Amino acid sequence: MSFQINVQPSRHQFWAEAGETILDAALRHGLAMPYGCRDGACGACRGKVLEGEIDHGKARPHALSDEDRAAGFALFCCATAHGDLTIESKEVRSLKDIPVKTLPARVERLTRAAPDVMVVELKLPANERLQFLAGQYIDILLKDGKRRAFSLANAPHDDASLQLHIRHIPGGQFTGHVFSAMAERDILRFNGPHGSFYLREDSPKPMLLVAGGTGFAPIKAIVEHAIAEESRRPTDIYWGGRRRADLYLARLGEQWAAEHPNIRFVPVLSDATGEDAWDGRTGFVHRAAMQDFPDLSGHQVYVCGAPAMVAAAKADFVAKCKLPEGEFFSDAFDFAKDGSSKPPDQAC
Repeated sequence: MSFQINVQPSRHQFWAEAGETILDAALRHGLAMPYGCRDGACGACRGKVLEGEIDHGKARPHALSDEDRAAGFALFCCATAHGDLTIESKEVRSLKDIPVKTLPARVERLTRAAPDVMVVELKLPANERLQFLAGQYIDILLKDGKRRAFSLANAPHDDASLQLHIRHIPGGQFTGHVFSAMAERDILRFNGPHGSFYLREDSPKPMLLVAGGTGFAPIKAIVEHAIAEESRRPTDIYWGGRRRADLYLARLGEQWAAEHPNIRFVPVLSDATGEDAWDGRTGFVHRAAMQDFPDLSGHQVYVCGAPAMVAAAKADFVAKCKLPEGEFFSDAFDFAKDGSSKPPDQAC
């Protein structure tokens, strides 16, 4: 049995299954309501039930008093619907709505996606969740006080664990540890979320997404969030690498395109050899996109990868393809060895 949930003042609607918390249902539909612990203890998800009946679940008394309940307030991370509801809740739509946290995390899974790319999945404590916008990053905190920044590759609704795509950089202090010594169940500390590279959900414009190498990580988050929101915006994804192995999740891109008519996926190799048996697009990834989209005046563009690629894409898209400069959003991965933390992702 499903119940319709109407949200005020946004007038958004979504459906919740019987026994499913209101927050879980909202996140499943790509609706970003505020939350913190997801365990009924912190009160960050507090809102008001305007019409309908709920079960308050395991909401703790210190976070939701009897007086609060009598006044119609609820913790949406615990509350479940007994029928159709109208609720009042804030929605997370900008950076200012999201708190930055420092949290521990356990290494849940390590997967070698390519010879030099590790997919790292981090599990948060049971009473903690990290709220973020699709495309943002976190800083891994090292014991010597240095930081390493990595994009979150999972969409915000899929927050049971955090996924990072880490490329091995020769001589890199942290990436060397990831590939040679890190083990499942290791404990890390991180701070986040950070960054102004995130999906602008209020725009109806077609999206061009361009990734180089592990720049695919935040692009993946953006695409999966758009899918969860049931977005119908035309979305063209161009992912570039030197060799076939660099496109370590190409099948996922192909799956998106096969299952969603508004999504198109174009892999591009710059240095393919006979071993790659490649008959697809070749050259610089942003130039492949330019060939297909000589006029970007009506688009919104997201680019993530090496600084030189990002800079070239911006210059060419704006000067040659008529892209409004305000519709270009980017994150440049700067592989630094000095231990500094900086807005560009993927410092080694």
